[in-house]
Amino acid sequence: MQNLSPRHVKAEEALWLHVASGWYSTKVSGTFVSGPHDTEADCLRKIAEIDPPPVKRAKVSAAA
Repeated sequence: MQNLSPRHVKAEEALWLHVASGWYSTKVSGTFVSGPHDTEADCLRKIAEIDPPPVKRAKVSAAA
């Protein structure tokens, strides 16, 4: 699990970072993982694709 989060990079910051403005999925360290995405929703979909939430497994009880 990478614990990715969406981050919006505005035009001014994009110039400074030498990237296109838009939504990026980032690690906790701030490293860009994917993007730019047009919307936050697109970014969140990509995050779910890259780092899906853990699957909860049903507990199996022993038969008596």
